[in-house]
Amino acid sequence: MSKDIRIKKGLNINLVGEAEKTTSKAVLSNVFSLNLSDFHGVTPKMLVKQGAEIKAGEPIFYNKDNEDMLFVSPVSGELIEIERGARRKILTLRILPDKSQENLVHPTIELQSATKESVKAFLLKSGCWPFIKQRPYDIIANPDVNPKAIFISAYSTAPLAADADYVLQGKEKELQAAINALSTLTPGKVHLSVGANSSTVLTGLSNVELHKVSGPHPAGLVGTQINKISPINKGEVVWTIAPQDLIIIGEALLTGKFNAQRTVALVGSSVKKPKYYTTHIGAEISTFLYASGVNEENIRVINGDVLTGAKSKPDGYLGFYNNTVTVIPEGDDYEFFGWNKPIFNKISATRALTFSWMMPNKKFTLDTNTNGEHRAFVVTGQYEKVFPLDIFPMQLLKACLVKDLDEMEQLGLYEVAPEDFSLTEFICISKQPHQQIIREGLDLLYKEIG
Repeated sequence: MSKDIRIKKGLNINLVGEAEKTTSKAVLSNVFSLNLSDFHGVTPKMLVKQGAEIKAGEPIFYNKDNEDMLFVSPVSGELIEIERGARRKILTLRILPDKSQENLVHPTIELQSATKESVKAFLLKSGCWPFIKQRPYDIIANPDVNPKAIFISAYSTAPLAADADYVLQGKEKELQAAINALSTLTPGKVHLSVGANSSTVLTGLSNVELHKVSGPHPAGLVGTQINKISPINKGEVVWTIAPQDLIIIGEALLTGKFNAQRTVALVGSSVKKPKYYTTHIGAEISTFLYASGVNEENIRVINGDVLTGAKSKPDGYLGFYNNTVTVIPEGDDYEFFGWNKPIFNKISATRALTFSWMMPNKKFTLDTNTNGEHRAFVVTGQYEKVFPLDIFPMQLLKACLVKDLDEMEQLGLYEVAPEDFSLTEFICISKQPHQQIIREGLDLLYKEIG
């Protein structure tokens, strides 16, 4: 029996360029890359040297703060480059893949009799552990901590996000294996959230507490669901994991192999034929970007969705946690008197000279123009209309800006991640970088309190 969650506050951003539910196989990438910025807070220590031959799933570095936490190669091949920045900080690892892939195979464990420690040891050794994130702090989970619950959100409400029901079809065996393993890691429950009209791909899984979610974005964000199901108090920890990452974990548990395959939604108004592609973590985006074609040259490629993704180049690489690549026009032009005339082709949370509220189902073609410059916070009351968490968003942002640790704690920073403020950042008339402010606040809180 499911427990329903209905979200009323929020804003759906309907964009042109939704992926057609057909899947093609992307061509093999010439080079694969792991961007270390994907692993926030991790200090890497290399296990192999440049020029070494490695197998798919073979450890290439570990976390300095926890030597058991291994990070593995998505493919077999040669480690051709270790790119370093200031003070020899490792930025990127690049791998030249073999034509014939070879996997490192780990001994599997018997899930029916598996213990918490055996599951944890397998996930750490196989390289699957980095898929598990924790709150507070929105970092890779600490394996030495017992979470009060584990949350999985399979309800996608972000603009043009990949449809979880579609990409998970036929993966019930792997999903169930992963959930059975994760359930041993917490004394609490594994909470699985799906859309109110979700298919049986997810609703048929056992060993979970099912929640059917409805409402506008950010109803699909795991932070919104945590707030409505089991809010985080000081001293408590919850873990989160994305549905596609469950497939990688489940396959590793069943076969002993780390399979870094991803089904990626290539979307956006600048894509001629938006659709899904099967590729691998770290693959070149160009291997499937040009297969669908782009409408113009002046484009912005986004590694992720338009609200939380990172700017990329067409020859960039698929992020470790991403299953969406968005391509929209670059908004580097200026609209003459754009602030002083009626607007029909843009989305706005206000009704001041804008009319998107009269067309709730219309799909818009938006570019990256912020339509304004950075300025001081203006109190408008608009954040609260799209922010469904029981938190004061404006006050929390200001507490982070002035680095008031007591206020940050009391106002609920333990419970949020930067993505929870992506929608308030989108509608902010002050053009403040909300996600960056929250990220810096979380880092400060972790450094001072831990």
